[in-house]
Amino acid sequence: MLERLTMYWVYGGALAGILLLIMFPLLTGSWSTPLALTFLHLPMYMLHQYEEHDQDRFRIFFNETIGGGKEVLSPLAVFMINVPGVWGVIVIATYLAANVNIGLGLIAVYLAVVNGLVHIGHALLFKRYNPGLITGTILFLPIGAYSIWQIQLSGGGSFAAQAIGIVVAVGIHAVIIIYARAKGAFLSKSG
Repeated sequence: MLERLTMYWVYGGALAGILLLIMFPLLTGSWSTPLALTFLHLPMYMLHQYEEHDQDRFRIFFNETIGGGKEVLSPLAVFMINVPGVWGVIVIATYLAANVNIGLGLIAVYLAVVNGLVHIGHALLFKRYNPGLITGTILFLPIGAYSIWQIQLSGGGSFAAQAIGIVVAVGIHAVIIIYARAKGAFLSKSG
């Protein structure tokens, strides 16, 4: 069962993302705009992940480019990065924004914005499309910028909240690269 989940999670996520978007007005109708926008990043990310991971495209691209042809990202690693590492972080950020400080919603927002910027960086670096580039650009950047603005208008966009959001988002992306580089080095030594 775990093997099937690690291989096909993206399809359930895409369907859940569509369902959450359809239910978005009902679920968030009584919420503040910044809180609703924080939550919106979950279904938005799920749709992005379909573009990115359908037919294992991103893992293949990442292993080819960043991994130099080595399997530095396994299907299990991709699952762990995206389900607990993205969905879980966005859920936690939404709860924190609702119950602690609306500015902590910036964790979810910057996770998407940084991801969109990374996709653009990859496209420029490798001079080609990468899986996730389109939704990362047309969804994450404008909706992310609007979300940051709304959180700022609400009074939640303090320096500390901005810093926490950016540090967590960059940190998650950095951990992925560090993991891939370490695994690549290990594979080079053992191979």
